[in-house]
Amino acid sequence: MTGQAFKLVVLWMLVVVVESKKNYFIDFVTDFLDRQHTPTNVNSYLCWDKNEVLLFYTKLWNSNYRVRFFTPNGSLIDASPFKEHQLILIDLSCDGIENILQKADDEFLFKQPYRWIVFGNASTVVQKNLNIGVDSQFFVIEETAGIFKVTAHYKYSRESKQFNSEPIALWEKDNGYLFYNNLVVGRNRTNLNGLTLKISYVLTNKKSEKHLWDYRERHVDTISKLNYLLIHHLTDFTNATRQFIVQPSWGYKQKNSSFYDGMVGDLQKGIADLGGTASFFTYDRVAVVDYIAATYKTYMKFIFRSPPLSYVSNLFALPFNIYVWYSCVGILILTCIAIYLVLLWEWKDPSFRKNFIDVGNDSMRPSVAEVVLLEISAITQQGSPVEPKSLSGRIATIIIFIAVIFLYTSYSASIVVLLQSTTDSIRTLEDLLNFRIKLGVEDIVYAHYYFKTAKEPTRRAIYEQKIAPKDQKPNFMSVQEGIKRVQNEFFAFHVELSTGYKVISDLFRENEKCGLQEITFVNLIEPWLPIQKNSNYKEIMKVGMRRIHEHGLQHREATRIYTRKPPCRVSHGNFGSVGLIDCYFAFIIFGVGSIFTLVVLGTEVLLLKYIDRKKRSSPFEVGNGR
Repeated sequence: MTGQAFKLVVLWMLVVVVESKKNYFIDFVTDFLDRQHTPTNVNSYLCWDKNEVLLFYTKLWNSNYRVRFFTPNGSLIDASPFKEHQLILIDLSCDGIENILQKADDEFLFKQPYRWIVFGNASTVVQKNLNIGVDSQFFVIEETAGIFKVTAHYKYSRESKQFNSEPIALWEKDNGYLFYNNLVVGRNRTNLNGLTLKISYVLTNKKSEKHLWDYRERHVDTISKLNYLLIHHLTDFTNATRQFIVQPSWGYKQKNSSFYDGMVGDLQKGIADLGGTASFFTYDRVAVVDYIAATYKTYMKFIFRSPPLSYVSNLFALPFNIYVWYSCVGILILTCIAIYLVLLWEWKDPSFRKNFIDVGNDSMRPSVAEVVLLEISAITQQGSPVEPKSLSGRIATIIIFIAVIFLYTSYSASIVVLLQSTTDSIRTLEDLLNFRIKLGVEDIVYAHYYFKTAKEPTRRAIYEQKIAPKDQKPNFMSVQEGIKRVQNEFFAFHVELSTGYKVISDLFRENEKCGLQEITFVNLIEPWLPIQKNSNYKEIMKVGMRRIHEHGLQHREATRIYTRKPPCRVSHGNFGSVGLIDCYFAFIIFGVGSIFTLVVLGTEVLLLKYIDRKKRSSPFEVGNGR
């Protein structure tokens, strides 16, 4: 006999000996599980005789359901990581039920995604103050004249003593399902029947309470104003009543305590049911609150204008390519050699020297120094008091002046363009740290937290060296002050983007809106709306926020409140004066040249004095007829 045939024989024998009522009940449970189309691990607590338990186990096992039995002191569910596969089936007429129900309540097993099937005396459940909330799948089975009736029981809040029932199915032993309603919490239980929800908001500015609806001062508490409108849509969708709590901060862990302050503290302590202001994910907050939906992609970043090219490069070296510089040097060397050779010929040829050269000061001598001075005069577009007298020498001089004037014109034009150019060389946090750019941060509670708790070396160095240097006032400031400094200085300001761009749109001229750059300091994903940990309303609120997003309400409100990066419409614009930084290299040349001149002058004076003293001390003197 095969193993499958043996199972069928055993099952037939059990069916004969087991009373038909239990047999029909087991058939119904199997059919009910089949209708849910979910892999299921059945965790059972039954006080039946051995034959009934064996029949129950065999039928469910043959239908590919895992079955385990537990005791009141044991674990109610198995160790499977898939919570959505867990179903708890109990007989309410058994001993120890009260302990099992209380244990399930303490372990939050009445919540999603756990499922329950109970049968027997349902008053046992109704009389206890169990947290069987609106997100539960708690099915109660009642049998009358061979018809099994399934209802789902739940309460709007834990404090409520009244259970609501929702018809799920009617099943008859001969005809199967007479009625079946597939329970989907996010669809079937969105009506909270006017339940009061306590909602905690974060407002950093007291004036914001007067402008939550009117779209004024959108750059102040922007994220709270957006979420205030979205929460109204959400509570309308769920038919709930709103009760607001205002906090000055999002909430951070208090010293020497496991509790948080602010909005997160309200959720942790059960003072609030839902957070009204979206919050960034942090590792510590995930342990005390849940998150249901993202409201808008908003981030905190450093905003700064692309620095002028002169801030990072020497403008006077940029106009020409390196090979052009090599060519210029080569031309100057060749012309120097040519002019020097011409001068040698002029002074060595007796006929030319006699007829054309004036031995006085107006004649150019074959000296390297004089040739170099002539070249420098040509480069700087200055004249020379002396020049070669021969035709070949004058041609060489004219050629060098013509070549240099073209180079000078190209060089000057390039300098003008470069003075108006910017650079995107600042791209990383390391660049912010190493470049001579000043930094500031918006004076808001979460900015203090994230900068002070930064541990990564570069971020820590930015905070200690540029944001809060030792023995100096930290660079935390208002948005208006920070954005004005971005406008007028080489300055980067850390701010929530919408807030910063709203002030930029109001203050900046059109040409100043071009070249705005961003660098992220805090690596966080977009903020999500928080809710109380293990809340009964999590699934309903999550579905409600999805509906608001799909219907376009979220996009509409965000578009009206949030300010995006202003477009660059005029890349060139108003007149701007050249600063010291733009021409510092010219001053360096002037300073070095002046110092070099003084050194040469001092050397000449000392040398002349030395020669004069040497002549005076010589015993051989010529003069007075001697």
